[in-house]
Amino acid sequence: MPNIKSSKKDVIASKIAYEKNKANKSELKTNLKKFDAALTAGDKTAAEAAYKVAVKSVDQAVIKGLLHKNNAARKKSSMTLKLNKLA
Repeated sequence: MPNIKSSKKDVIASKIAYEKNKANKSELKTNLKKFDAALTAGDKTAAEAAYKVAVKSVDQAVIKGLLHKNNAARKKSSMTLKLNKLA
């Protein structure tokens, strides 16, 4: 544990940021898994609803700095192709 006051604050801020990032990543993964589950179930309407939520969460992850924009574009493109194959 650091002795300097600003270093102590940095440790606390780092823990808070870690917890926020962990929660946001978990939410992103959950939304992606829900989309995949809807695809495997073969339910078109549920898959479309899950697709919208998943794309929105991927975009938010880019804004929050959790994903690189190219990684997000690849994920969204992959999801779109999977959704179109279902039709």
